[in-house]
Amino acid sequence: MRQHFSSKVQSEPSSTSQALSNEVKPRGLVEHVLTSMDQIVSWARNGSMWPLSFGLACCSVEMMHASMPRYDQDRLGIIFRASPRQADVMIVAGTVTNKMASAVRQCYDQMPDPKWVISMGSCANGGGYYHYSYSVVRGVDRILPVDIYIPGCPPTSEALLYGVFQLQKKIRRTKVTRMWYRK
Repeated sequence: MRQHFSSKVQSEPSSTSQALSNEVKPRGLVEHVLTSMDQIVSWARNGSMWPLSFGLACCSVEMMHASMPRYDQDRLGIIFRASPRQADVMIVAGTVTNKMASAVRQCYDQMPDPKWVISMGSCANGGGYYHYSYSVVRGVDRILPVDIYIPGCPPTSEALLYGVFQLQKKIRRTKVTRMWYRK
């Protein structure tokens, strides 16, 4: 078992170097610098996500469960923040009512750029069980631009972690600089 762990540790640096590699090959010096800068910035953002938990219903219990020792999001660089000014990811979990929609939007507007949104659960995705109620917003995507949808009622902690991994892939593909230099 110990050798299996040591072989796993030795294989990790190659996966890190693969994460920094990009499919697009730079053609000149300026493109090489911009591509390298894109890779470094996206790698840093990918490894330090600070979500704002906007738990409105029972899905927030699963969000708290995902941060407990069994899943341990701290080792992935995911540290929950209480202030939207310190967060770069908003996780909306639960039923968004019409009265709560302005508060959700206000918290989103206070977040610094770049910012991402994860919609967690059936209620946040499309209204869920309360879809036909007069006081429920039929999906948080009517208020905010959503990047990742996590289905389920309530979704499991594994589904939340999978959604976070998908968001990390999306962040990794994001270009920070513009490729203004062309031949």
